[in-house]
Amino acid sequence: MAQSNPASVIRFLHVIENLKRTKRTGWLDNGIKGAESIADHMHRMGIMAMLVNDPSINRERCIKMAIVHDLAEAVVGDITPHAGVSKADKFAMEKGAMDGFKESLGNTEMANEIVDLWQEYEDAKTPEALFVKDLDKFEMIVQALEYEKSDDKDLQGFFDSTQGKFEHPTVKAWAEELYKERKEMKEGDTI
Repeated sequence: MAQSNPASVIRFLHVIENLKRTKRTGWLDNGIKGAESIADHMHRMGIMAMLVNDPSINRERCIKMAIVHDLAEAVVGDITPHAGVSKADKFAMEKGAMDGFKESLGNTEMANEIVDLWQEYEDAKTPEALFVKDLDKFEMIVQALEYEKSDDKDLQGFFDSTQGKFEHPTVKAWAEELYKERKEMKEGDTI
């Protein structure tokens, strides 16, 4: 099995370091101090994927997909739906970044796996991709609740944008529990 050139790997690692430094746009737009990075988001999604026991999905594939699903943002940044960039343009930019990674890593089996996982996530047709899409939305609202607590903010828009959108039964159950926790927190604030 061919390996990527060590110098190419180091260059790739330097590029994806941007994921650790780039704060998520939605939080910045809402005035969150100390907003999470893209890497923070992807890491917790990977942990979430580890917590699911569902024999109908390939858990290892989901974990890998979670940790690569936003990899292109190391190059293009965190483009939100409110950025004025069409879905087609965003996809083209991100695909270009992923193709660049594959080329720079020497088109190896490992590089192809990374790009294939990203593409599978984008296509959103497999059970694994749909599950990871659920995790993406769920991780966002977990973080929203945490920021509501720590920054004393009302981030209702994040909850509204995901309401009724979860498909996987485990993620639905997690979301219901999170909504319950949030409701209790809000009711406690009014007493």
